[in-house]
Amino acid sequence: MSISAIEWTEMTWNPVTGCSKVSSGCLNCYAERMANRLKAMGNPNYRDGFAVRTHPHMLRIPEHWRKPRLVFVNSMSDLFHEEVPAAFIQDVFRVMKDTRRHTYQLLTKRAKRLEELAPDLPWPDNVWVGVTVEDDASLARVDRLRAVPAKLRFLSLEPLLGPLSNLDLEGIGWVIVGGESGPGARPMQEDWVLSVRDLCLENHVPFFFKQWGGVRKKAAGRELQHRTWEQMPPVSSGPTSGST
Repeated sequence: MSISAIEWTEMTWNPVTGCSKVSSGCLNCYAERMANRLKAMGNPNYRDGFAVRTHPHMLRIPEHWRKPRLVFVNSMSDLFHEEVPAAFIQDVFRVMKDTRRHTYQLLTKRAKRLEELAPDLPWPDNVWVGVTVEDDASLARVDRLRAVPAKLRFLSLEPLLGPLSNLDLEGIGWVIVGGESGPGARPMQEDWVLSVRDLCLENHVPFFFKQWGGVRKKAAGRELQHRTWEQMPPVSSGPTSGST
């Protein structure tokens, strides 16, 4: 786990590491670059680079955080990757259920497996679930997300690679938008972002603009039409079951 520089969370927790590419948004994966760097640094969780690996020794870490945290689960992987056993996914959910003082943010591109496994998983109120949508070709993930019985469903439109003319926010409680960053970053157009922002405003959905991205993302900044957008759903701390 680590304190996160990601603007919309506080901590990252990675009981799974590694992934594989499934769509256009994966082309310049930051997690793959980071995993290879951590392997070179000798981090034991990344001895196999970006190959999918589960780490049972990481499961109980949230139990030791006394203060309520906003936690991004598997920033370095996809919990619903086909190589992650369903039993291990259930283990992750049990930990989240037992540590309700924290709010967990799950994000996946594998919406089909999410939908298939959802009926067999507990969905406490402190678990938010989202899908990544980068272009019109991946919009079907949103329909699958709507079938999941989570209290809050959200979208990460990052990297946003084109206009989302058919985006439907029914059943969606939060939207994040961001441009691609790092080597080979593909540009994002302002009108794509404004279209999503306006749709969020019309539907009273919190809108979070993460970054313009690019090779020099800090220089590009985070302002959209001369202001920052950091709207988020309310975070409520649950009972401290399992606290230490």
